[in-house]
Amino acid sequence: MKSQVLRNNAWLLAFAAVAALPLVLPNDYYLTVLIVGGLYTILSIGLNLLMGYAGQASLGHAAFYGLSAYTTGILAVTYQWPVWAGILAGLALSSLVSYLIAVPTLKLRGNYLAMGTLGFGVIVFIVLNEATSVTGGPSGFTGIPKLSIGGKEFSSDLEYYYVVWAAVLLLFALSRNLVRSRMGRALRAIHTSETAASALGVDTQRYKIFVFVLSAFYAAVAGVLYAHYVTFVSPGTFGFPTSILLVTMVVLGGMASLWGAVLGALFLTLLPEWLRAIEHFDILVYGAILVLCMMFLPGGLAEGAQKAWDASLSLFRKKGAAAEEGGGQ
Repeated sequence: MKSQVLRNNAWLLAFAAVAALPLVLPNDYYLTVLIVGGLYTILSIGLNLLMGYAGQASLGHAAFYGLSAYTTGILAVTYQWPVWAGILAGLALSSLVSYLIAVPTLKLRGNYLAMGTLGFGVIVFIVLNEATSVTGGPSGFTGIPKLSIGGKEFSSDLEYYYVVWAAVLLLFALSRNLVRSRMGRALRAIHTSETAASALGVDTQRYKIFVFVLSAFYAAVAGVLYAHYVTFVSPGTFGFPTSILLVTMVVLGGMASLWGAVLGALFLTLLPEWLRAIEHFDILVYGAILVLCMMFLPGGLAEGAQKAWDASLSLFRKKGAAAEEGGGQ
């Protein structure tokens, strides 16, 4: 009974630990790394809904991340919009563009869908680079104000840490409810067999469009938070390598697992920091770790974490049974 309660509330316990983590960190640099990890977690959760649960490939997800970041930054600096208005505009634009892309693109399947999303990502990257009068081109766009809500400016890393991870908690809870709902079951059915799901009455096109737009919305949330944290955006942050990194986070963490999205994002954010001590060989070790993880944990880090959790519970039960037996004697 106790183990079931712990299992059901594991996500609350994990985020409680995240809330207490700044108390033991030695300096603000680690806060910065964890803020970036939180942003990647939001991106990874959204992409996992699309790829892991609905089975729709996307190689241009960083484009929505960049669209919202540039939109809120340009509106706040060039047009002097309030920060909250720029944020809403960034979220709305990314969602609208994702819908316009989803309607024709999601009629494709497999590699063709992946190539379609890749093409969109490349187009956005080129526009961000070439529209120098608006975006600043390759040099980037500077002067974006810090995030402020109701007159409260979140200027310190500690404050922004809690803002980002509060967003992670909210979107994680939303995703958790979604995947356990009727819609979540429909998405799994589409992933298993789109033809069979359609034959059973599932409106596959509507569900695919919805999850694509929702995934883009998650990316847009990360984008506006990134822009108002760094106060500078450049096209390189939102290019094809970022899209590939996001896909790697989803696959390595565990497809169709929200915990996998969190673990994959944090692992690939923290791993380069851990490897800084071997700077001349870090890329080799990085690649070797990824290969070993995929060889021995085909279900991703979520599978490994689940096995470790089950093993610890089993050990806990055995110790409890032994203690009761000893007490009885």
